[in-house]
Amino acid sequence: MDLVNHLEDRLLFAVPKKGRLYESCVNVLKGADIKFRRNSRLDIALVQNFPIALVFLPAADIPRFVGTGRVHLGITGQDQIAEARLRIGEKLKVEELVDLQFGGCKLQVQVPESGPIQTVKQLVGQRIVTSFEYLVGDHFRQLETQMKKDGEISSEAKTEISFVSGSVEASCALGIAEAVVDLVESGETMRASGLKAIEDIMSTSAVLVRSTNCSPELEPLLQTIITRIRGYVIAQQYVLVNYNVARDHLTDVLKITPGKRAPTITALDEPNWVAVSSMVLKKNVAKVMDELSQNQAADILVLSIDNSRP
Repeated sequence: MDLVNHLEDRLLFAVPKKGRLYESCVNVLKGADIKFRRNSRLDIALVQNFPIALVFLPAADIPRFVGTGRVHLGITGQDQIAEARLRIGEKLKVEELVDLQFGGCKLQVQVPESGPIQTVKQLVGQRIVTSFEYLVGDHFRQLETQMKKDGEISSEAKTEISFVSGSVEASCALGIAEAVVDLVESGETMRASGLKAIEDIMSTSAVLVRSTNCSPELEPLLQTIITRIRGYVIAQQYVLVNYNVARDHLTDVLKITPGKRAPTITALDEPNWVAVSSMVLKKNVAKVMDELSQNQAADILVLSIDNSRP
């Protein structure tokens, strides 16, 4: 079957085809109940329960396809959006909708740990290797301009920015650069390569993006998918905490569990007691339970949230 012939009336949704974002993106699709079966030999999959086609692309290409092509939605990194240079005047060709809360890392300037370079100013006029030519070039052009204005370097000084598509961290050891600029998640690869970070250029995470040029006919479906994904992301961040408390202590415990918007309070048959249900950030739940216990709350239960709607 020629899948391309089936794309005309479908919403096109681009997701990374491999790499560090792929598995998390598949979980997002499942959480939004977007059902599909991907043939390992194809980079297009038709969704079974919506008129949607998933297009599997390199994460670096997704901003371009969403911003200037026919793709309506996409998942990619904020770093890739910035590198794609999709701004026209004050208007962006892609709109960031939801921070998906995964893929977080930093784009960092890295130098040999045992080398003489300690500050980014020492790299002006030197050789730098990166996969982010535009972001790095813009960063160092601004630094050069300021240093020339302050008389710290000559007017002819120019930093050499070179592009490599992979193994950026090996560039210093192999003698083609004095520094590299690369994405750092845990820092293990950086340290294993004998490098250290001396400056952050930007922080980034995976985001859901949409084209700013979608047809009105697709808008209802777009909003349905966006709402589902936003609800799934919220569900991954929160748990539901239920507990009972005497009304005399209610004011104190509500300060501990104010909820995402507001807690639910229900009167109990036992006089002067209420049940409270509140959404709590998953990362804070142990501390919240301790504080509730210390403030006379009883029967504290924590329930996972599989999905939600904002």
